[in-house]
Amino acid sequence: MRQKLLERGPDALADYELLEMLLFFAFKQGDTKPLAKALINRHGSLAKVLTASEKELAETSGLGAPSIAALKLVQATALRLACSERMEQPVLNSWDRLTTYLGTALAGETTAQFRILFLDSKNRLIADEAQAGDAANPMPVDPRAVMKRALELHATALILVHHHPDGRPTPGQADRKMIAEIQAAGAILSVVLHDHLIVGKGRTLSLRREGLL
Repeated sequence: MRQKLLERGPDALADYELLEMLLFFAFKQGDTKPLAKALINRHGSLAKVLTASEKELAETSGLGAPSIAALKLVQATALRLACSERMEQPVLNSWDRLTTYLGTALAGETTAQFRILFLDSKNRLIADEAQAGDAANPMPVDPRAVMKRALELHATALILVHHHPDGRPTPGQADRKMIAEIQAAGAILSVVLHDHLIVGKGRTLSLRREGLL
C-alpha cells in the first residue's frame, strides 16, 4: 500500500486502506486491516471515523489510546490546513467557501456552540473562536468583550455563528437582541457585523440573506 500511495497517489487507496496505514503507524506491528474495516463499518466513512469523539472511538475493541491519538491528530491537521488555506484568501467572496469552512470546523461537534469569525479589512479570516457560552444560552457573549477581542486582533468585521446540531436553523428573539447590541457596539468602533449564521440539521441560515440583518 505504501508503494501504491507513493506511485499512484492517495486516490488509488480505498478509505479503509488509508485508515489501515494510519493505524499501522500507531500499532507498529500486526494486521490493522480488520480494525480499519470495523471502524469504517461502525461509523460509515473515513471522515466520520476521524471526526468521531474519543469516547465513541474507545468503544471499538482493539483501539487504544495511541491509535485514538493518531486519528485525532489527523483530524486536527486537516482542520489547521483548512483554516490556513482560508486565511490566505477572502472568506466572503464565496458562500460555498464559507459554508465549507464551517462544515470542516464543526465536523463531529455534537453540542451547541456560539463562535465568532474575526475578519480583516480584506475579509480574510484572522481567528475563529468558540465563546464561553453556548448556542442554547440566550445571551452567550458580552458585546463589549466581543469588541475588545476584535480590537486586540485588529479585526474590522465579524461573522457570528450559532451551531445547533439537533435544532432547526431559525433565529430567535435572543439572536436578534444580541445582533442589535453587537451592531451598536461595532458602529462606535468601526467593526462591521457582516452576518449571523445559524447552522443546524445540515442547513446554514444567513440572517443577512433572509433580510433579518
